[in-house]
Amino acid sequence: MSSEGPRRSLGDVEKGSEARPIAHGQYLDDVERASHEDQALLSSADSTAYDQTQDISKAKPYGCCHKSDGVVSRVNVSRVLLWVGAFVGGVVATLVVQAVFPARPPVVGYSRIVSQNQAGNAAASSVRHFPPIKPSNWDPEKFPTNIGFEGPTPTGVEPGLVATAPAYPVHTGAPNLLGPTTIKGSKGKEGFDIFKHWGNLSPWYSVPSANFGLPETSPEAPEGCKITGLHFVHRHGARYPTSWSPYGGPGQLADKIKKAKKSSKFKAKGQLKFLNDWNFQLGSELLVPFGRQQMYDLGVNLRIKYGFLLQNFTQTVPVFRTESQHRMLHSALNFAIGFFGYPFEGQYEQSITYETPGVNNTLAPYMTCDNAGHFDKGFRALWYVKKWNEIYLKTAQKRLSASLDGIDISIEDTYAFQSMCAYETVALGYSKFCELFTEEEWKGFGYSLDLSFWYNSAFGSPVARVQGIGYIQELVARLTHTPIPVHNSSTNSTLDDNPITFPLDHSLYVDATHEVVVLNIITALNLSNFAETGPLPYDHIPPNRSFKSSELSPFGTNIQFQLLSCDSIPGGPQIRVIINDGVTPLTGIKGCPKNEHGMCPVDTFVAAMKENIAKTDWNWDCHGDWDVEPGDKWTTTTGDPPSKEEGKRN
Repeated sequence: MSSEGPRRSLGDVEKGSEARPIAHGQYLDDVERASHEDQALLSSADSTAYDQTQDISKAKPYGCCHKSDGVVSRVNVSRVLLWVGAFVGGVVATLVVQAVFPARPPVVGYSRIVSQNQAGNAAASSVRHFPPIKPSNWDPEKFPTNIGFEGPTPTGVEPGLVATAPAYPVHTGAPNLLGPTTIKGSKGKEGFDIFKHWGNLSPWYSVPSANFGLPETSPEAPEGCKITGLHFVHRHGARYPTSWSPYGGPGQLADKIKKAKKSSKFKAKGQLKFLNDWNFQLGSELLVPFGRQQMYDLGVNLRIKYGFLLQNFTQTVPVFRTESQHRMLHSALNFAIGFFGYPFEGQYEQSITYETPGVNNTLAPYMTCDNAGHFDKGFRALWYVKKWNEIYLKTAQKRLSASLDGIDISIEDTYAFQSMCAYETVALGYSKFCELFTEEEWKGFGYSLDLSFWYNSAFGSPVARVQGIGYIQELVARLTHTPIPVHNSSTNSTLDDNPITFPLDHSLYVDATHEVVVLNIITALNLSNFAETGPLPYDHIPPNRSFKSSELSPFGTNIQFQLLSCDSIPGGPQIRVIINDGVTPLTGIKGCPKNEHGMCPVDTFVAAMKENIAKTDWNWDCHGDWDVEPGDKWTTTTGDPPSKEEGKRN
């Protein structure tokens, strides 16, 4: 077996941060790790009550006992008395503190953010703390949020743009962000858009259905059809760089520049002159203001298009799902404010699942898929990316090196310059780094990220399909209104078998996850039109390639599983898959007919998904003892590993 690598993907591709021990009052004592089925739901009311000292992988639901595999284990009575005493003492202490200090919301100090930053102390000199720890004017009693006198409050009907409008609005992607005024080598005729060449770091934008092979359709209901339901899955909004990257991370570059500046030999000239006064100013992991805007706008976007579906909720409210990771939770809450408005309490339930090793979670399947953490299985792209970067960045490396004294700039550093452009832009609004590269070099950067995601998370990865199959099981359960029959993947039986936490009779579902999982889902669906031009080569950009990470996995990427009832189409209820507003063909799904609007009968779709589920072997794919040769000596275009027979031969 090969050695395990960290759960990170190439070029700051996220698979979740290091495990954060998170807990609140519901969880105590030890749990049987073997089941991977611990209670995975955080109370939305307590979602900010993090305890950094408790490991939730060793937790049980609060109470005198916990039933697992038919065995009930009692909690030690003395422990209970100790907890009760501590609780009473805590209440008394809290009352005393509240009497002395006015209440204020929790503050996440920037000192903590900097300590986690991948650049170490590189940003310390330029970070400013907000909000202040003790603002002198903090007096919430003088600033109530509701003083009455609201005036008339009659409401109107729910909007339903996709059902009523003659056309569909286009989302351009990057409001409030500024790209370079000029780009070297840009022809200018077609209006080169740099934001569409940042791969997973691009802000999401409307992709024409023609890009996916359906030029005659768009997301609004086709003539003779009406929309009856929506299953919506989306990525979080734009964020700071993650804490660790195996290649070309902005933090590593920042540390290198900071170290070089300590020498009197360092000098930046020409276009790089700004580096003489530049400091690294990015945090780590967290949602940035633009990312918050993306999520708020996405919520508003969905309410305007599909608000009419809320009329179906007469006895219940919708249940939306996200994860415990900071940017995931805050993405979901910003989305909710956009969708429901403020305050959103009482309008929906927010399911917050644990993203941590050992806990089953279809929105973070890599946490229980061991092979996804093996570098030569789950991170195969590095071999391809390094080779491609040596080609497309060769001239840029020489150009940048000529403007710098006292520091050696490698190909990897040059790639990090491009990454810095994207991260600074989404975090700060603008970046001087974006001015340093030509149009062709930006196209090369986008393709480098295509290679990363194709071979790490999509059709070229041996662990892509298996990581998406759990979400497919949940989708089938919702479409058929029947519980998951067997939990044999990343599904969580504690949550998915409970109709409160995982309802099966709703007409609107919203799930928030990571871009790698979105690609896992696309692969598990067998949307093979995106794999038509694969495997992707490392020595050139293929013309008219079918797989582009900026179209499939940007910040805020989203998939609509749209349900329709059509009078003129046989086969009963229909389903469509719409990725970032682009309708995709379903002809790669067994039995789905060729249709100009991308529709497939739900029954046919479900039958094909059940077959995909049956053919996927979680134990072999995620825990089997198989190997693949590095680079192009072994390839897949289905997201599957070698079969058991092939594995035995190897």
